[in-house]
Amino acid sequence: MSDVFPATPELEAETKTLVFAQFDERTALALGLKLVEMAQAEALPVVINIRSADRCYFHAAMPGATPLNDLWAARKSATALLFQQPSLLVGNRHRDRGETLAKHGLPEAGYADHGGAVPIWLRGIGVVACATVSGLPQVDDHRLVVRVIQELISAS
Repeated sequence: MSDVFPATPELEAETKTLVFAQFDERTALALGLKLVEMAQAEALPVVINIRSADRCYFHAAMPGATPLNDLWAARKSATALLFQQPSLLVGNRHRDRGETLAKHGLPEAGYADHGGAVPIWLRGIGVVACATVSGLPQVDDHRLVVRVIQELISAS
């Protein structure tokens, strides 16, 4: 586990590599199940959510996760879907500029710029969904999602 924040340029470069050639319900299920597998292997008390702006594709709560993790997942995914960037990157940019989500008129009750929500980019289309993990320190939430997305992309 790490509280060391990756630098904004590092996150921006990483983001450009997270592009799927295809994404559908089967891909969402594979991503969700792989996240569950990783969470089980490491006994991580997380909530896993994969959704688009209007639909939930996958949701799981692992042992030890709390209802607050569900709320954090919803807020982080709303941020990632709105900005079409990982929530950790959105938060980094805000910290770099001394800003908050309030600058954009966004209430804390609905949005969070903490790490763990990573948009799903589809080549030639753009953002089609978001994969979110909540329950660990925010950098670890982010890294878990990115690690599994990278594995799925390289396996396809």
